[in-house]
Amino acid sequence: MGGLPMLPAEKIVHITMNPKFDEFGAFLFGKQMLKEQIIIPEWDVPENIKSLVTTRQGGYSKIPYDSFNLAEHVGDNLLHVQQNRQKLVEYLPSEPIWLNQVHSNVVVNACTSAIGKDADGSYTTQRNVVSVIMTADCLPVLITNRQGNGVAAIHAGWRGLLNGILEQGVCQLLKASQCQPEDLLVWLGPAIGPEMFEVGDEVRLAFLDKSSNKEAISKCFLPSSYQQEKLVVQKRLIQKLLIQKKWLADIYQLARIRLSYIGIENFSGGVFCTYKQKEQFYSYRRDGKTGRMASLIWFE
Repeated sequence: MGGLPMLPAEKIVHITMNPKFDEFGAFLFGKQMLKEQIIIPEWDVPENIKSLVTTRQGGYSKIPYDSFNLAEHVGDNLLHVQQNRQKLVEYLPSEPIWLNQVHSNVVVNACTSAIGKDADGSYTTQRNVVSVIMTADCLPVLITNRQGNGVAAIHAGWRGLLNGILEQGVCQLLKASQCQPEDLLVWLGPAIGPEMFEVGDEVRLAFLDKSSNKEAISKCFLPSSYQQEKLVVQKRLIQKLLIQKKWLADIYQLARIRLSYIGIENFSGGVFCTYKQKEQFYSYRRDGKTGRMASLIWFE
């Protein structure tokens, strides 16, 4: 990595770096931030665009929030959360604009919104203003443009995704930065993977109902193998189970399809599974009581 000293292999959780981030990565390494296991997104963006994602490693929180929990609403010791946030801010140009995420489709201007506002995304066209969202299975989406004059961070759970949170974020960013959809660049951060994200039939039907390309959407849902096993073993329950059918959803592909509908073609990321990668990520589906990671983006 550009001549940087290597960490012991057993301490490296997941680090990806675009060559354009060498200077930024060197800065973080000098501050020992990489030792605390952050992810630097690997995507082809202008050099002034900066982004990072925290993992669960390197903080103060105790079990079951161990250890770099950044959420105040999950039952963690608030002193530990503040210590974690203070530690994070040391490596940022300004205090992140934390939101009160409510699974909505509301995206706000980070420059004019108070910290703690009810919303699930923010955007900015001002330098060194940090947009941030928190997740622990839901999909974090970071967006910028080829001009390097605007960024957005979106929290896309299935409800927000279904109700247009990505479209809202894109619309706001396009208007504010005066660019076109083909100028936008998208990075899909750590979310629950398609092998573990089980949903009910009502979720699948809701996405199909709101889509003009039902064939593409239907491919994002595969029958749950767990349910198939129950159908074979407990034949008497077939009728009931068919009513309560379960599916494995690919939230990454659902996001790509929604974004492609509005003219976006440039995607990166989408390779993680918060449920499976227990040492790196928090997962609400896996653990219930747990912390949250942060996905942050800004430009210089």
